[in-house]
Amino acid sequence: MLNLVENHSLPRTAAFFDLDKTVIAKSSTLTFSKSFYQGGLINRRAALRTAYIQFVFLAGGADHDQMERMRKYLSSMCRGWNVQQVKEIVAETLHDLIDPIIYDEAASLIEQHHKAGRDVVIVSTSGAEVVEPIGELLGADRVVATRMVVGEDGCFTGEVEYYAYGPTKAEAIKELAASEGYDLPRCYAYSDSATDLPMLESVGHPHAVNPDRALRREAVARSWPILDFHRPVRLKQRLPALSVPPRPALVVAAAVGAAAATAGLVWYASRRRAAAM
Repeated sequence: MLNLVENHSLPRTAAFFDLDKTVIAKSSTLTFSKSFYQGGLINRRAALRTAYIQFVFLAGGADHDQMERMRKYLSSMCRGWNVQQVKEIVAETLHDLIDPIIYDEAASLIEQHHKAGRDVVIVSTSGAEVVEPIGELLGADRVVATRMVVGEDGCFTGEVEYYAYGPTKAEAIKELAASEGYDLPRCYAYSDSATDLPMLESVGHPHAVNPDRALRREAVARSWPILDFHRPVRLKQRLPALSVPPRPALVVAAAVGAAAATAGLVWYASRRRAAAM
């Protein structure tokens, strides 16, 4: 049971949330593919291919080699994208695309952790151009995400500088704990994927949310709570008494930009499928 009273004489604590399929019902980055097409960042062929990748990500139907080929394709596709344009597209479409797919259960948990005096940190494989605005929408205190190299011209070079995936998520959480004074044995973590086992293992209160088969097995074996989130709802439609004023999210590891983060998610999906087999 979630402890709603935080003893402020003790070290600080935090709740770490994976994003896709944990806080929101879909892939955060892939959800923006139509907007990127309309903004001229990708052509129709690329948009259709991205739609296919969205399907694969949700269904986990491609083998590892296919996923790797798509990952390389998407990594190169964003080369030359203007970072400011990506941010503007995300800002213009954020509420229409993301607000309706936020799990009511996740939003309630975020509010409960804030009321208990805990920081809320979004830890996502997607990029900050996508994750940071979502974190702000959710009222998160910090964001950990993938980042891509940006050239002097303000465009993505196509090279990934930091990839927030698997063990690197756990490393980022430990670094945050050291800098912010979090007591990890008293912290919470939430994820849907077995690839986030290192993150879940790094805290004292891990939770499996809508878990894949591999994570469900681990959660059952370790007696971790298993949560079922299935009610997406617009934040403004929730009861006013539950609303929390938005707070700007601090980006700990900034994002890749759109397509490179998509590439990360594709690889992430393939690893999830492999782990589940």
